[in-house]
Amino acid sequence: MNTNRKKGMFLCFMGILIMLHACGEKNTSKDTQEVLTLQKAFSNDFLIGVAINRQLIEERDSLGVQLLIKEFNAISPENEMKWMNIHPQPDSFYFDISDKYVALGENNDMFTLGHTLVWHSQLADYMAQTTDSTLMADYLKDHINTIVNRYKGKIDAWDVVNEALNEDGTLRESVFLKVLGEDYIETAFQLAASADPDVKLLYNDYNLCNPEKREGVVRLVKRLQEKGIKIDGVGMQGHWGLTQPSLAEIEKSIKAYSDLGVKVSITELDITVLPNPWDLEGAEVSQNFENSEKMNPYPDELPDSVKIQLAQRYKDIFKIFLKHKDNMDRVTFWGINDGNTWLNNWPIRGRSNYPLLFDREYLPKKAYDSVLALKAN
Repeated sequence: MNTNRKKGMFLCFMGILIMLHACGEKNTSKDTQEVLTLQKAFSNDFLIGVAINRQLIEERDSLGVQLLIKEFNAISPENEMKWMNIHPQPDSFYFDISDKYVALGENNDMFTLGHTLVWHSQLADYMAQTTDSTLMADYLKDHINTIVNRYKGKIDAWDVVNEALNEDGTLRESVFLKVLGEDYIETAFQLAASADPDVKLLYNDYNLCNPEKREGVVRLVKRLQEKGIKIDGVGMQGHWGLTQPSLAEIEKSIKAYSDLGVKVSITELDITVLPNPWDLEGAEVSQNFENSEKMNPYPDELPDSVKIQLAQRYKDIFKIFLKHKDNMDRVTFWGINDGNTWLNNWPIRGRSNYPLLFDREYLPKKAYDSVLALKAN
């Protein structure tokens, strides 16, 4: 073989190696992008959580469990730790599902939230019917002591009191307020802190971007602080829409709560794309309205124009979260995908809503891409 031919073959071989190396670099870059997940992308900013239902807790939803472990590092129980489910009778507790929930968090090294100790809704019947203040105080003490002690060192934070305020910032006239008076909130936080001094304690509510309600939370937190009662954070439920609340009010609220010296968590994030009745108020679960075509405009699929709008809304909101990341602990989505969202049945049953980052097939949406893009570079 002559020298020129050998030289030509060598150059050709080297050219092939260079091409293969270049392709390898492209594939490596692509693989790196593919493994970037929500929890990894925001690992230096705040926790990324999700509310999980009984199917996920019992690991019967295999696709959901895979998605949970891949994308999230914090969990909230959607319903299983609410009073009617965990403490159905005065002298009996039901811990089967909540134990599995806590174990799931432990086994996957996840931040595990307890939700919720005191809430006027989804109460056991005996609580709703109690009118004697001494008896109710005993029920409350037993409830908090028993549950918080059981999960001491396993639950990382508790929503101690949930949705105790009206829209004008005054105390909601719940059974707790009627029977125990306004000190029931202080009592609940004191009991929780005593049962587990190391656990984080939060007040959680919806519509906390509304100025009057925001001021009510500020007053509530200050009152606890002035009395030396432990409170570590405010949970802002993010049951929001495509245009409301405004970005300015979201940011103003995060700043108002963090200025109190407590951390802010976005606890129940979902963005409805559907119209709602005019008299709808926040996340009040007792509300329900008759279905109609006008109220269910996308029964089969979300139009591209709305997909883009939803993606931009999530992007804009997460920009605010990142701006205030030093004052935030967690962002938790209320449901793992569009098929599991409570908004399919509230405030109108049987609708198709699309409020989350993953579709009904557990696949990422444009909204997911828009959020991840904030941290991709």
